[in-house]
Amino acid sequence: MSCDLWQSKIDAYLDAELDSAELAQLDSHLRTCPSCAAGALRGVQLKRITHSAGMRYSPSAEFRKKVLAQVRPKPAHTWNWLRVPQFAAAAALIVLAIFLWNHSAHMRERQQLLAEVADIHVATLASANPVDVVSTDRHTVKPWFQGKLPFSFNIPELQGSPFSLVGGRMAYFEHEPAAQLLFLYQQHRISVFVVQETPGLERALGRAALARQLSFNFETWESNGLRYVAVGDAEAANIGKLVTLLKQAGAKS
Repeated sequence: MSCDLWQSKIDAYLDAELDSAELAQLDSHLRTCPSCAAGALRGVQLKRITHSAGMRYSPSAEFRKKVLAQVRPKPAHTWNWLRVPQFAAAAALIVLAIFLWNHSAHMRERQQLLAEVADIHVATLASANPVDVVSTDRHTVKPWFQGKLPFSFNIPELQGSPFSLVGGRMAYFEHEPAAQLLFLYQQHRISVFVVQETPGLERALGRAALARQLSFNFETWESNGLRYVAVGDAEAANIGKLVTLLKQAGAKS
């Protein structure tokens, strides 16, 4: 297939709209074509710039507080018992509105974080050098991060499993240094990000959760003060098997 045809698929690739077969083919092509890989990286950078610009116009907590203060009913000086049901209905509507607002804000924050993870994963796959340390040996990859991160973590023993370790690289997630591990399952590549847990990450992602956005499956959890996020186009059940191995290794730290 010519580069023109591949380049026409890059936008769908960045939006995770390709099926598994096309995704694997384009992934393979990007590793051998600097021109297409550069185009994919430009697309990822544009998405990040657009995402950052959009975040600037998200309502702040202070703005929400002002809106709620304006719509909150003022206390009446005298009671009209005939209006008590009306007040109760209005209060119930306000409570429901606050709940829906908070739930919607939580979901937007969660989706934005997962979109950021997906963008880093796609950029990694599009890069000619997806990892900084190339090794299938966990005893080589783990020490490479020492001195580069303010924390340590364990990598599971994969011998006898359907997974293999490709390597690792430094990444930045929510402005914090993170480890990005790349695993291979058949023709699927799965990224696992490890970063220090923060109240914001715990609030947005929860202590343990599964998610799916477009063609990517996600699983996230917290262990020993660290936040883990796994992302890939493999089936959720197969990502779950890798997550189980990671959790078992993390429990030994």
